[in-house]
Amino acid sequence: MKITTALPIFALTLCSCSLFYAQEMGFEEYNPKSTLVVPENPVSAAKFPFIDVHSHQRDMSPDALARLVKDMDELNEGVMVNLSGGSGNSLNEKIENIKNNYPNRFVVFANVDFDGVGKAGWSEKAAAQLETDIKNGARGLKIFKSLGLRYKDAEGKRLAIDDPRLDPIWAKCGEMGVPVLIHAADPKSFWDPMDSDNERWLELKTRPRRKRSATDPAPWEQIIAEQHRMFKKHPKTQFINAHMGWYANNLGKLGALLDEIPNMNVGIAAVIAELGRQPKNAKAFFIKYQDRILFGKDSWKPEEFPTYFRVLESSDEYFPYYKKYHAFWAMYGLDLPDEVLRKVYYKNALNLIPRLDKSLFPKE
Repeated sequence: MKITTALPIFALTLCSCSLFYAQEMGFEEYNPKSTLVVPENPVSAAKFPFIDVHSHQRDMSPDALARLVKDMDELNEGVMVNLSGGSGNSLNEKIENIKNNYPNRFVVFANVDFDGVGKAGWSEKAAAQLETDIKNGARGLKIFKSLGLRYKDAEGKRLAIDDPRLDPIWAKCGEMGVPVLIHAADPKSFWDPMDSDNERWLELKTRPRRKRSATDPAPWEQIIAEQHRMFKKHPKTQFINAHMGWYANNLGKLGALLDEIPNMNVGIAAVIAELGRQPKNAKAFFIKYQDRILFGKDSWKPEEFPTYFRVLESSDEYFPYYKKYHAFWAMYGLDLPDEVLRKVYYKNALNLIPRLDKSLFPKE
């Protein structure tokens, strides 16, 4: 896609002839600085201590934990939830390092390996291992998008999120009182035609492996519907739908789903750009569903957190996002009430994730 900033102009005079060449650039390079002058109120640290329910940390050695805590303190982050806990010995090592160094600042969620579904005894063995992981200290279960996109059963068929052979996993979490944070599919735009109407065109151009289709591996609507059916089938289990279930761009639909599925909560990780472009609508949504929304960031880049804080807390207008390929539009602040902020930042997570240290957070 080419953008031409000016047309060639030929100026002819009796004495000289000058040629002015247009500067051409691709859409990837076109990123103009705004000339708008409005009040600015950057937010470097969250107004209240927060719980990041969506982080990924491979290294949880004592040295790594110390570095993380330093950054967390600067952001006013009380607790980090590491969703990449693994299972068995790998999980136990992370839990032991946390216990011996910063026992109240980190928790880990376990993961399930879905290879082998359909083999004799798989469901029972997987549920038993999950139970052991939870008893050893895991505070929840994280499901990656590989379920629904890449995993296949023992017969080579795509493993659906609501496959009944997985029911013991979801039931075990409900039985043991831990939440399931699940990422299903990806943004709908990844399934749409890659043309000038697609808002994620630049992301797909620069990261072509993210492109999907109705046959690679299945329609978007089918994968999302599998997830919702699974939630409804397990009403005693609390689910945190990562990335607002990819409906942050359609809050009316998301609200209807929350009304329909009382055990579904949503995390805001990686979708702050959707919220920041609809401040009035998003603010109304946050106020209405304030007990069901949790703070999360996903990628651990401390320098990006202030954009989240500014969108949630301020009333600023037209400020930049940090990834053009995610959003080529500007952000606006939601200016959320303090009580809503408290719930999003920490209260809702305290209600869902067991045994968090409440003394890290305000009592009111």
